Formats: sequence, structure tokens, C-alpha cells
Amino acid sequence: MIHNTIKHLPKPHRFVLGAASALLVVMLFWPADDVKASRTVEVMELIPGVQYELPMPDLSYLQETLEDAFEGEEYIAHKVKRGDTLAKILAEHKQSPQVTYRVSVAGEHAKKLRKIKPGDTLYLHVDEAEQLNSLRYPLSNTETLVIRANENAYVSEVETKEVETLVTFAQGTITSSFWNAGIAAGLTDNKIMQLAGIFGWDIDFAQEIREGDSFNMAFEELYVDGEFIGNGDIVAAEFINQGETFTAIRYTDGNYYTPEGRSMRKSFLRAPVSFKYVSSNFNPKRFHPVQKRIKPHRGVDYVAAVGTPIMAAGDGKVIKSGYDRFNGHHVFIQHGERYQTKYLHFKSRNVKKGQWVKQGEVIGYLGSSGMVTGAHLHYEFLVDGVHRNPRTVELPKAQPIDKKEKDNFLLIADQQVTMLNNNKRIMLAMNFAE
Repeated sequence: MIHNTIKHLPKPHRFVLGAASALLVVMLFWPADDVKASRTVEVMELIPGVQYELPMPDLSYLQETLEDAFEGEEYIAHKVKRGDTLAKILAEHKQSPQVTYRVSVAGEHAKKLRKIKPGDTLYLHVDEAEQLNSLRYPLSNTETLVIRANENAYVSEVETKEVETLVTFAQGTITSSFWNAGIAAGLTDNKIMQLAGIFGWDIDFAQEIREGDSFNMAFEELYVDGEFIGNGDIVAAEFINQGETFTAIRYTDGNYYTPEGRSMRKSFLRAPVSFKYVSSNFNPKRFHPVQKRIKPHRGVDYVAAVGTPIMAAGDGKVIKSGYDRFNGHHVFIQHGERYQTKYLHFKSRNVKKGQWVKQGEVIGYLGSSGMVTGAHLHYEFLVDGVHRNPRTVELPKAQPIDKKEKDNFLLIADQQVTMLNNNKRIMLAMNFAE
């Protein structure tokens, strides 16, 4: 059982475990000058979810030896400098213009060499006659362009490394803000935004978050050759907001659904921009700060940094994209027959009249054009030509899980909910034990 557990660990973990075991054996047989038993040894209290550094022997020499074996004996590593071209690099390594040409036309994949940039590394393998045998160009953590000699020509391919996916968990309770709770739980900025995006159709993260709200989530960690390369998708998540529990399960189509198969998405985003705060709410009797008179405020003003992307709240057709001295740069979108959204005071627009857009597509960037007192997005939502409060209007729901997929989804959802609940119980038990 222990062997199977170790076998499934990522390579760096297996390596560290092996090194630690070897070190322990040495320590067991190493004579000590003074051995005493004591009940006053200081013991560090381990907190769940916190990573701790373990003192390890310096093994850097081993890594350098492996790199020398790869780069020195087989491949020459050339780090791309400013002004480098493929021809210049190959000439520097005594390759003729004919070789450069044959490499550059070694198939469709070879065109990727046109995109080399300073900081990239090319690995060259040259034979005893100083002829280029192969060239390797890492494109990403998982893909490498390989060009090999084949008789009087070169051929190219892209090698893809297998990505190992592990599932990890995070939990948090809001004490000051959702963002701070996410950071305390060890989440990255992107992962916090992804979590908010999943529940953003049901929860207003600017106004409705309260102290004591909590989240529990499972997400992917990605490894290549045992090395962590980044986070993957959130596979399941639960958010408790003001006593109401929302649960989302990711399906194979990339969308999130409730455990019963209802879509977490709505036909419209509740807010079309990632904002800091609301500066002015929907108010039919608002006093206009510039015109100094009672003038209905038929939308919501969202404040964010200049240049923040503005997204289309739903699928639709751009019926207006222009500029005037009151609205500044603005975009209007028609969504079917009943719904229309308006976006005012852009810094710049990203769409044209007549263009079809998808929900979440960037249509412009936040600014302060037009008659305004500061940078913000003014957003309006109309139903049958009548202005409605964008933050409270009932949004039409997106389609539920396909009927053909429902049985399979329900099976997966049951497993994911059980996984979340088990993790919650484990964390509660660990906290109680403290």
C-alpha cells in the first residue's frame, strides 16, 4: 500500500522523500557526542493548509551534473539574444546557409522558429563533422518543437509531454473581505477571480458578501515530469452566502451546473466589468452631480481602474458604437427582441456597429469620456424598452444540462459533492483537534 502511494506521488516529492530517507539512515548510524532524552523539546504546531520548508542537504551539484550531461554531451544550449535570428544562431554554431534554409522549410511546424524571442533557448545537437543533427525549441511547459536531419533534408514535429493532473482543496471563511479570505486560503489572484466568476450570476461579490460567509472548493494542479506548471480548472465548489448554499459542478463541456443539472450561467452577466465598487446605483430621482438638477439615473456606475476590460453582458448584436459629448465612447447591444444593454464612458471601443458579440467578449475599455466626474462604467439594462435595475432585475436562465448527458452528469455531480463534503469534514476535524 505504501509502495503504491509513493509510486503515484509527483517526481519531486518522490525525490525529496528518497533523499530524506537516505539522510535519516545516515543519522541513525552516525555516532553522537551527547545523546539525551528531553520532554522540553520545542515542537512546531502545524497548521492545515500552510506549507512549511524542510531543511534539506544541498543537492544543487546533482542538478548541475544532469544539466551538463544534457547540454554538454548531447546538446548545446543557445539562449536567444536581442537581434538573434535563426540564420545568425546557426552561423554562430558553424552551420552553412544551406542548413539554415533546410531547417526553415522542414515542414509546417518549422514556421514556429520565426517567433523566437530574446530569453528563449534553442538546443542544438551537432555531430563529429559539425553537422546539425537536431534542434529542439521548447514552446511551453508541455510542447517542444523538434527538427531532425533526415537524409538530405530536415523534418519537424512537436513533441507533447503528458500532463499529470492532481486535485487539491481550499477552504476559507470571510472575516474582512472575500479577496483576503481567498489569499489566506492560498489561492492565486486568477483562482479567486475564477471562483467569483462561477457564482457571479447568483451572488453580488461587491455588495452581498458578509462576515461568516465561506467557500469550499476542489481544483486541479498540473505537473509535467513531476514539476508543478500551474493550476487547472475548478472542478467543484461550494459558496455559503448569508446562510444560503450554492454549489457548482464542472462538466466535460467546460460549463458549471448545480448538482441537479441547472446551469450556473444566466443569459446575462450581473456585472459586465471586474469593479472595485459601485459609485452610483439605479435611482429614478437622483440629483445629477454635473448638471445640478434632478435627473433619473437609469443604470449602475461601476468604478475600476482606467483600461479595465468591459465585457458584453450577453450574446447579441451591436446596434450602436460611437461617441458624443454626454455619453463619451459608448456601445449599445441588442439581445433578441426583449433585451438591450448600454455601456457608457469608455476610454476606447473594441467593436463596431452591426457586429455580433458573445457573452464575456471584450467590447471596450473603462475610461472617463463624456460628461462625468471620474472614470467609471455606466451600465444600463432595458427590458421591452423599459430601464430596469441591472443589479436586481431577474435574469433569464441559460439552458440546463443536455438531456442526453444528464444521467452521466448526475453521477459525476454526486461524486464531486461527496468529495467536497468529505474534505469539509476532514478540515473541521483537524481544526477541532487543534
